[in-house]
Amino acid sequence: MTFFSPTQVFLNYRGEQLRHSFVSHLIAAFERNGINFFVDKYEQRGKDLKNLFLRIQESKIALAIFSTRYTESSWCLDELVKIKKLADKKKLHVIPIFYKVKVEDVRKQTGEFGDNFWTLAKVSSGDQIKKWKEALECISNKMGLSLGDKSDEADFIKEVVKAVQCVVATIGLEEEEENHFGKKKRKDCKCELPDLKKSRTKKL
Repeated sequence: MTFFSPTQVFLNYRGEQLRHSFVSHLIAAFERNGINFFVDKYEQRGKDLKNLFLRIQESKIALAIFSTRYTESSWCLDELVKIKKLADKKKLHVIPIFYKVKVEDVRKQTGEFGDNFWTLAKVSSGDQIKKWKEALECISNKMGLSLGDKSDEADFIKEVVKAVQCVVATIGLEEEEENHFGKKKRKDCKCELPDLKKSRTKKL
């Protein structure tokens, strides 16, 4: 019987592009490894975005899975803004996943990723665009993992699972310290993830 960690992982991704491929394989790997997660399987089907925001708040870890079609969805971007707010308050650990998209394209909204972003921007408010750009730049600067076009997806999923398990362990230490000393101190995760600030990514 698989033991599931109480630490919830929220998956932020473009459902139409990844739901039945990468994300379904990732979810299966999470289940095999006892990782608790929340995934919105019915993106935008009559749901209130506030419900998803609540799910993000309930989570301790968020995976922002960037792909070429990610910026077609205002919902993905609005979730990312919420994720950034919680991460800024040290209430959420975020791992960016670059699925066959360049880090620079996410950070600067260029390439196909950027084309989709600016298409959406044409029907969006200036305030929305500003918040989306800030969130994309902030989250893409965090340590994460990158999958190239010719990479092995199965091996990449194993790396994602390892990264999540590392953060779960870090959170466990934080909670133990809080219970013991009555004071929570945010620890830096010692996971072997690359620093993306200079576009260095761990590619598989």
